[in-house]
Amino acid sequence: MITQITGRIVEKSPTEIVVDCNGVGYLLHISLNTFSKIPEQEHIVLFTHLSIREDAHTLYGFIDKIEREIFKLLISVSGVGPSIARTMLSSMTTEEIQKAIASENVAVIQSVKGIGAKTAQRVIVDLKDKIVKTYGIDEVSVISDNTNKEEALSALEVLGFNRRQSDKVVTAVLKTDPNASVEHIIKLALKNL
Repeated sequence: MITQITGRIVEKSPTEIVVDCNGVGYLLHISLNTFSKIPEQEHIVLFTHLSIREDAHTLYGFIDKIEREIFKLLISVSGVGPSIARTMLSSMTTEEIQKAIASENVAVIQSVKGIGAKTAQRVIVDLKDKIVKTYGIDEVSVISDNTNKEEALSALEVLGFNRRQSDKVVTAVLKTDPNASVEHIIKLALKNL
């Protein structure tokens, strides 16, 4: 119904923004990702999604169309509502979400508050084909990167480190050096654990 809003920023916070559009103020719920990309100028264009429930009509705003499409895909999964989808978009970039789904990385998806193991698996099962086809992600490269990560995580687990904590450190290592070997990942991770 409402697909885009152009107007003047009246108020903004990390979770919502009010846009004045010809004298009418629209409250849009936004992700931290969108909040961080909002330009300093007063004038803004946001892509929107209107969520209609029996007790509320809620407008969600996105800085670009890709974020809105990922949001729509996420809420199409049973057990993932708009607030969980927004939390996911706040804690990860759209690229990270796409890679996590394409590489079937349950741990990354499950790290989002409100998503359990079953829901994370459902997200992967329901969206993997759509993500790979729609965004042209090379499955082979994503899986090979994931293999190094998984091997490093397994090794750290054998050494007695908590998997969830190790996952955060290894992910940070891979952000700085995506082509790191398993040994290099483990060495850097051990320095940070």
